[in-house]
Amino acid sequence: MPFPAYPERRSPRTPTESGFAGRLVGWAAQTLCTTIDIVRKPADQKGFAMLPRRWAVERTLAWLTAHRRLARDYEHHPATSEAMIRWAAIGLMTRRLARGGRPAVRQGRRPLAYQ
Repeated sequence: MPFPAYPERRSPRTPTESGFAGRLVGWAAQTLCTTIDIVRKPADQKGFAMLPRRWAVERTLAWLTAHRRLARDYEHHPATSEAMIRWAAIGLMTRRLARGGRPAVRQGRRPLAYQ
């Protein structure tokens, strides 16, 4: 029985890198009712170039990995890993909502206090 990941939408599209081009596409279509777009680099490309929409996935993974518990894979059970990812995402969204629309500002280096 398929589980619609987003029942209010018709068919959400998920950009994915070419490493996941195998059975994941069919599984996601049947089980999650979602469409996976495989983002491939052009055949004539040499070296690094930004791929469309892939930066959003990489940026999200970088934000989540900033949490200490997600920096390494310590968990034995997938449910625990999923809970930690949800916890990190909730913390990220809470900080954004509390900011009230102002852009994020990184803290600068604090000067050392020499006496």
